Amino acid sequence: MKILITGAGGFIGSHVTRLLVQQGHDVHATILGDNDTTRIHDLLPRLHTIPCNLENAAERDARLDAVRPEMCIHLAWYAVPGKYLDAPENFGSLNATIELVRKLAALGCRRLVGIGTCFEYEHAGAVLSETSPAKPRSLYAACKLAAALMLEQFARLTPMQIAWVRLFYQYGPDEAPQRLMPYAITTLLKGQTLKLTPGEQIRDFLHIEDVASGIVAAAQSALTGIVNVGSAQPVTVRQIAEKIAAIIGRPDLLALGAQPYSPSDPMFVLADNSRLRENTGWKPRYDLDAGLRQTVEWWKSRLKV
Repeated sequence: MKILITGAGGFIGSHVTRLLVQQGHDVHATILGDNDTTRIHDLLPRLHTIPCNLENAAERDARLDAVRPEMCIHLAWYAVPGKYLDAPENFGSLNATIELVRKLAALGCRRLVGIGTCFEYEHAGAVLSETSPAKPRSLYAACKLAAALMLEQFARLTPMQIAWVRLFYQYGPDEAPQRLMPYAITTLLKGQTLKLTPGEQIRDFLHIEDVASGIVAAAQSALTGIVNVGSAQPVTVRQIAEKIAAIIGRPDLLALGAQPYSPSDPMFVLADNSRLRENTGWKPRYDLDAGLRQTVEWWKSRLKV
């Protein structure tokens, strides 16, 4: 199958691309330039890379006319760590998404999978299913929700099947170093004190390879509408920090409670992933302990410790 992947050079996109290439698909991947291929450098001989800024309408449409994909998994979105939540660039990503979908439908693409976020939901202390109410609290989440709502209505008007995958928390190799897991791992590997909040926040973390397989399972199914991809296994930030410290052998460097909670940080985020499981047979490969050990070893090899 000819599959278009947008955002193939990103953390999530690179793992989705890797899995589809391993499955033997004809994968066409949009990238922003040579600097966007670091995570997929070893795949380049088996991949059709398409330099393309999706916000450039003429460039985007010309590339799509040439590829004419049967399926598209759309991961491209502005996501610079520490900046993306309230960045005005979210408007550009939203507009590019809508125009991409319109063009794909006109070209006869059979299936589209867009990538959303658990932060589209209201976080009121309940397990989040696909029917849970929405209440975004950032521009990023609001723009993702806007895309989901528009695609829901557009799906009534086109034969193209449309699914919207809402991701929860991810971790694993190639993650941006500023995020929680890499920050904790690299800080402890360097022998530095890890200063965190008290760590009572409950989270839903899924290894990035399992995130990728969940996205691909949804893409290769007949599911439409919203689909959660998460672990459905609650874990506190404290437990995560303690597990990482135990693997590295430096529990003495934990400073839980050294940082205050952020007012915008929800205390409970947990997925109901039963729709994905029951309709595709998907299940994670990694439990948290195995995933953390693998991720720590990956960072050790990068830091040469």
